[in-house]
Amino acid sequence: MSRLMRKVAGCAAAIMLVAGLVEAQQAPSPAAAIADLYRPFTAPPGDRTRADIAWPATTAALPAPIPGIGRAASSEEIAGWDIAVRGDGHNLPPGSGTAKAGEELYVTHCAACHGDFGEGLERWPALMGGRGSLRSDQPKRSIGSFWQHAPSVFDYIRRAMPYAAPQSLSNDEYYAITAYVLYLNELIGEDDKMDAASLSTLAMPNRDGFVLEARPDTENNACMSNCRQGRAVNVTMDSRRFVQPGSGSGTDKPE
Repeated sequence: MSRLMRKVAGCAAAIMLVAGLVEAQQAPSPAAAIADLYRPFTAPPGDRTRADIAWPATTAALPAPIPGIGRAASSEEIAGWDIAVRGDGHNLPPGSGTAKAGEELYVTHCAACHGDFGEGLERWPALMGGRGSLRSDQPKRSIGSFWQHAPSVFDYIRRAMPYAAPQSLSNDEYYAITAYVLYLNELIGEDDKMDAASLSTLAMPNRDGFVLEARPDTENNACMSNCRQGRAVNVTMDSRRFVQPGSGSGTDKPE
């Protein structure tokens, strides 16, 4: 091979090497690719500890379907599953109810597990009480003390209750039961009507009690050895102290 040809070949190899390096630098890591797929927008600055503070709309398209696997869901099929209610009340259904109307419904469908007044029975959790206890050494996490948004209470009750037949009641009945649970926590009056508008504006006691963790997202690499990397690990709280037997928390065993 002549000297000229060797120079040309060397230049071509150098160009290919540089191009490969540039491409490698631009290619996202596997973790970044996963983040881009499931987080198609950048969270705006500011307080994001409450679900009733608006997030930007998702503009990225969903991943393309894999040819030959499955089919697109119809609008009717999607509507059957799309019942999630956000903390700001988005997607709350039509309907309304009061605590007075919900008392009998609660006794029929809920009291066997949660007690006539939401006090909890055996291993079933209490729904009321505990206001102001979260900063104590005996925190009691109930709807009145812990839950952040009233629409979320409706969402959970409709989605998961009654325990033996979830989603079996009407929207009016779920609004009434939600109203009764809020009434047990002294958050509304007996005759106050709960609907999409009133639930969305009801300020729960622990509305501002959540904080964002300062730790960053990490890649999903399992650690099998030398995980501490020389750092000390201290256990600062025993989880069994959260709920003591006989504390009236709705459970008879430490959690």
